[in-house]
Amino acid sequence: MTDNITVTVNGKQHTATADDRLTLADFLREKLRLTGTHLGCEHGVCGACTIIVDGSAVRSCLMLARQADGAELETVEGLAEGGKLNRLQQAFKDNYALQCGFCTPGFLMSVTAALREGPVRDEDEARDVLSGNICRCTGYQGLVDAVLETSKEMHS
Repeated sequence: MTDNITVTVNGKQHTATADDRLTLADFLREKLRLTGTHLGCEHGVCGACTIIVDGSAVRSCLMLARQADGAELETVEGLAEGGKLNRLQQAFKDNYALQCGFCTPGFLMSVTAALREGPVRDEDEARDVLSGNICRCTGYQGLVDAVLETSKEMHS
């Protein structure tokens, strides 16, 4: 069965058709042409598809598009502020927290959700926040440093 669903993505309302089996990740990429959400494992393990749904970090490959009908979604495309990198994106850049960039959108969205909940106080907490996402290119120290730097700026 195919129905229209309406979602608000990064503050803008969208309506598009979605069949019963279409994942939210595929809906974003194929129907809305928001390709910043990446598909890695398609089993919810790697975290590349992480977005924010109604304030919570969610693996969009594990959620059906129809389940998001009426929801507020945030994707990596909505993080920049006035055409400039936001503080977290800048911290990723400054701390060399990315290499190929495939995993970066998922990390950014996971960390964004976590930092909204409160400060990340130390390296162990930062590693916990990052633990739901997998990067095959970098060591994680740059990611940890970026999380701690951003947390300090946001919560001081």
